[in-house]
Amino acid sequence: MSPHGNLQVSPWIIIILQYCNVAKELQQRTIPPPPPPGAGGLVSSLRPPTEQKGNTNNKSGARASTERCSKGTSVGQMKLKPLHWDKVIANADHSMVWNEIIDGSLRFDDEQIETLFGYTNSNCQIPRENELSSNISSSSPASTAQIFILEPRKSQNKAIVLKSLAISRKEILDSLLEGQGLTTDILEKLARIAPTQEEEAKILQFIDNPSKLADAESFLYHILKAVPSAFLRINAMLFRSNYDAEILHLKESLQTLEMGCQALRTRGLFLKLLEAILKAGNRMNAGTSRGNAQGFNLTALRKLSDIKSTDGKTTLLHFLVEQVARSEGKRHVLKRNRSLDRNDSQGRRNSDLNSDTLAAAEREKEYVLLGLQEMGGLRIEFSNVKKAATIEYDSFINTCSSLTSCVTEIQLLIACCSNGEEDGFVREMKGFLEECEEELHIVAEEQTRILELVKRTTEYYQAGDCKHDRLDLQLFVIVRDFLDMVDQVCVDISQKIQKKNLALAANSGSASPPLLPIRAPLKFPDFRIHLISDSSRTPSSSESDDNF
Repeated sequence: MSPHGNLQVSPWIIIILQYCNVAKELQQRTIPPPPPPGAGGLVSSLRPPTEQKGNTNNKSGARASTERCSKGTSVGQMKLKPLHWDKVIANADHSMVWNEIIDGSLRFDDEQIETLFGYTNSNCQIPRENELSSNISSSSPASTAQIFILEPRKSQNKAIVLKSLAISRKEILDSLLEGQGLTTDILEKLARIAPTQEEEAKILQFIDNPSKLADAESFLYHILKAVPSAFLRINAMLFRSNYDAEILHLKESLQTLEMGCQALRTRGLFLKLLEAILKAGNRMNAGTSRGNAQGFNLTALRKLSDIKSTDGKTTLLHFLVEQVARSEGKRHVLKRNRSLDRNDSQGRRNSDLNSDTLAAAEREKEYVLLGLQEMGGLRIEFSNVKKAATIEYDSFINTCSSLTSCVTEIQLLIACCSNGEEDGFVREMKGFLEECEEELHIVAEEQTRILELVKRTTEYYQAGDCKHDRLDLQLFVIVRDFLDMVDQVCVDISQKIQKKNLALAANSGSASPPLLPIRAPLKFPDFRIHLISDSSRTPSSSESDDNF
């Protein structure tokens, strides 16, 4: 037990302290004692200097360096790696852990600590003759550092971009004066390193030797001195390089929207699906404020798959798609039969669908399969509707005005550059802008017409729902999502029929029993969709829903 209490000292603390004490002692030993006064001092001063030949000094210096590395800072000693810490001042007022350490209670091998933590010979390199000469030359004044006008990190980033151009400064200047000769990739990189107006002013005000400038500043200095409107020209040339692709994309978007509107105006399977949904919704919402509706908000189409039957085995969307598919398949068969009846010989070779012996359930199954094939054509019929749903509204609506604004800016640039003699850039841009102005005027008129068509189509489906222009394109998104759901339902129904067919065929042998047996009608929960009620609807129209 220590005289100051029961505090136990960790052996690691003792080891660390011993290590530091040894290091301190070794460092103190590195200072050799001064020679006794008069011991060889006069004799050495009277001794004539020895003759030096060649690089004797260099060799002796290298030899001395080798000896220092092998022996440390003095003979028999080695310099140890330092242990950085903050020293604690002893406190006489209270006991501390350091008071428990007894000098000499723990010792370790000095040679081992030198081996483990001493500087090795690899850290002490023997200077070569050329290194010595370089050290001598390094004592001369260092070369002047590069001058940065921009923020250093920003200047470095611009310099990296410039090194990736693989084109000379002269070629860039020639292209800026001629208005051609630079690829889109180079123009984009040059546009990225464009300085701000404040930075440009500082660079142009530089009056010292330009060779002292850093790489980025030097490039900007020479470019702006030769062509003050250099980066305005770069932006103009980049605009011309990208113009064809941008105007083509805009024209394609306008064409897609127009064809999408035409598809939504056709009377086909999509309209029959809406009719089936409306009748089912009125049947399910009978007796409520949502019943007796003449139409409904198309956002309800996304909810049809969420309404499940009471037994949980199907959804309202599956039920309606199957009903419409059966109706379409039956219509297709009747139409084909009428066509075949005109030719008796061909009618005799008709399929089993015309046979009286074919089971009614089997015919129903064939009707559904044929109807599903018909409904598969919706993805082709409404392909432009799906493409229109992918159009980004802000980009579409602003492209034409943005292109027109860029043309105006380039016209102002040309007016400033056309002082007397015109260079190649001005001539190139004048011809380009004349074509742009005429084309953009036509496209702007076409865009106005298409947007009006989209608005009328939206009102055709959802009257009074066009309070904001942004809602116009939502119609295509809603229809696309609904058709994707219908496609998946068609796949589900087809797979269900095939599985039943295989299972029943396996149970009955060769016979293939009906796949859609007669079953009790499914009951669905309340169809809670926002239907557009029509108080003027007559009772007779409501009664006609019973025939669905």
